[in-house]
Amino acid sequence: MKTRILMVIVSAAILCASLCRAQESQHKLVQFQMAILKKGPKWDTTKDVERNQILHQHLRNVVSLLQTGKAVIAGPFGGDSDLAGIFIFRAASAEEAKTWVDADPAVKAGLIVPEMHPWFSEDIFKKADMPLNMSMVYFGLLKKGPNRKEGDDKTPEIQELQKAHIANIVRLSEAKKLVMAGPFGDDGELKGVFVFRVESLKEAQDLSGTDPMIKIDRLRIELHPWQIPNGVLPQ
Repeated sequence: MKTRILMVIVSAAILCASLCRAQESQHKLVQFQMAILKKGPKWDTTKDVERNQILHQHLRNVVSLLQTGKAVIAGPFGGDSDLAGIFIFRAASAEEAKTWVDADPAVKAGLIVPEMHPWFSEDIFKKADMPLNMSMVYFGLLKKGPNRKEGDDKTPEIQELQKAHIANIVRLSEAKKLVMAGPFGDDGELKGVFVFRVESLKEAQDLSGTDPMIKIDRLRIELHPWQIPNGVLPQ
């Protein structure tokens, strides 16, 4: 059952938003709200002592959101990119989720700026272990590639590649390398998410490179080290 649902999720990740909603209805996917947190205008101008104090308040807020079930998962990115981290909310609406993220101390202080997206997934999330301990996974943002053309999903060539794409995702899931996947629902440049539980960024890159759609540059993936609470994602 989990394999079948994962196949549907990943398939939907490279289709348009309307098809994504149809898949959600048919296969009972759950809509979450994802906040992609970007470093804000005050990130570099705030003194270290003050920034650390605000980030400590931010961490306390993260724990509260996880304990109340408003956030199903949250964590910071590593590396030098402008992306700071991710919140995924279980909310009744995008507006409700936006209210929660806007109340975060780091958002209010201008250290981070949220970019909101509807996001679909099987509801795989468990309560975070407390006290909060973090472990490393690799978060991949799937984006439109230059070889993705409007309506090409109806061509025999792309349909065959889609089957190979799904087979590869199933293989990675069964190998317990891919632990989370799902499509965005707003039909923008961002198409979906892969999360790998592997030993290194290089391994995540190599596994991403086995994807047929990435191979032909119909999709591109942007990978980030991601610290997440233990207990939330399946092992």
